[in-house]
Amino acid sequence: MSKVLKVVLIGLPGAGKSTFGKQLAKELNFPYFDSDGLIEQKHQMKIPMIFSLYGEGKFREWESEVLEDILKSEQSIVLSTGGGAPCFNDNMDLINSKGISVYLDVPLDVISQRLYSSKIQNRPMFEGLDSGEITLKLKSLLAQREYFYNQAKIKLSGEDFSAEYLMYELINQLKS
Repeated sequence: MSKVLKVVLIGLPGAGKSTFGKQLAKELNFPYFDSDGLIEQKHQMKIPMIFSLYGEGKFREWESEVLEDILKSEQSIVLSTGGGAPCFNDNMDLINSKGISVYLDVPLDVISQRLYSSKIQNRPMFEGLDSGEITLKLKSLLAQREYFYNQAKIKLSGEDFSAEYLMYELINQLKS
């Protein structure tokens, strides 16, 4: 592919955006970026600390800035966003105008189990919740965010998706 291609993964926390994003970037031989990681790097602090010191509003502002910066670069990339990134500051419009958005639509019970098993590291939103409470929180988030997620150019549903299948879908997107 000679065209600059920006693949942007969106979906709920725990959907596998980072894990799948790294795998996809390796398959495509593209650099991989994580928007939360870029925010932490730029501001020299972890996301929970940003929320604690500056609040969600400032975090969302910084998130939009990082998205804009990475999406205007002239290189092909794979980018995983934070779960809320597409839902604020017209970020979904920006993502769709600069790249190919991919919604990882994973069943809530699968995400809940992943989050519960991972001991919720670096996810203050789920800290101290049991698996039932995590599922309820995920349902609430999905209700708020699904409108934005469903604007993605490609939707991968289920819990197992392959980089190969997504590459097939990307090629179809590029042809259209």
